[in-house]
Amino acid sequence: MEEWRAAIDLEKLSNWMKSEGFGSGKIENSEFLGGGTQNVVLKFERDGRHFVLRRPPVHPRKNSNETMRREMRMLGALSGTSVPHPRLILGCPDESVLGVSFYLMEPVEGFTPTIELPELHAGVPSVRYQMGLNLVEGITALGSVDYLSVGLDGFGNLDNYLGRQVERWKSQLESYHDLAGWPGPERIPGVKKVADWLEKHVPASFEPGIIHGDYHLGNVMYQFGGPELAAIVDWELTTVGDPLLDLGWLLATWPEDGVSTVKTLTVDPWEGFPSGSELVEHYRNHSKRSVEAIDWYAVLACYKLGIILEGTHARACAGKATKESGDLLHASTISLFERALNWIR
Repeated sequence: MEEWRAAIDLEKLSNWMKSEGFGSGKIENSEFLGGGTQNVVLKFERDGRHFVLRRPPVHPRKNSNETMRREMRMLGALSGTSVPHPRLILGCPDESVLGVSFYLMEPVEGFTPTIELPELHAGVPSVRYQMGLNLVEGITALGSVDYLSVGLDGFGNLDNYLGRQVERWKSQLESYHDLAGWPGPERIPGVKKVADWLEKHVPASFEPGIIHGDYHLGNVMYQFGGPELAAIVDWELTTVGDPLLDLGWLLATWPEDGVSTVKTLTVDPWEGFPSGSELVEHYRNHSKRSVEAIDWYAVLACYKLGIILEGTHARACAGKATKESGDLLHASTISLFERALNWIR
């Protein structure tokens, strides 16, 4: 993907880094790690030090720059905590250098299990079991951070946080009617039934904390030498809200018999990973938060993620995304709502 060269002016980046005291040599060994319609991630070297740059897509969305600013604020706030995360080096919140907000972070040595398992992890079921438990410990550590003490006051809107979730995502789904060709929500099983159940069973209270917002096996990296987390990555949806939603999200996407509701989140081999109920029990043992209403959070996660993924299908119907990706994510939306319906039954 050579589009990154238009998205990242290396001369401007070099001059900015120099002005900030981060090297004076040539930027070398540039390696594109991801991007296109998603955020652009570029690894490079300067004066013997390795950096990873993250910026919005080549064609930024309306809120892309604000999302970048939120990401860099969160990563900065997590510095010094026990939460495994990419270490923020330097952020550029304004858009004067590259035309967008961006930041630099330390590279993470590790692997993403949905891409490939190394020999150790693929060959030992007990290692995969501990991988699942350590995944839970990532969000219990995150949820235990005092968001006020790390400077995140006002980072999220806590007013009626749980009570307004359904209406917010219902409005998102309705907005897809603006995209020509989208057939509407009728092809999604149980949209109204799931929404009605969620509104009827909203938990009475919650303890605010930091949430990742998109927590699953595709957004973490593990250490090559064992089952420990190397980093939680991709903080686009992070906020201060109810951390139990991260556990619900994990359950919503957790594979059953090796197959996830989201088609891109499978891991092979799957045998050895803990069950969803074991994840919940491990969370119970590592957090002060009650998991008595965890079914509600898991159903909400199916509802929210299903609607988010349906957006790509709607854009594909309007010719703004590929038909292949639209069909794939629409199938995931259906699977998520089917799982939600099974849970509320």
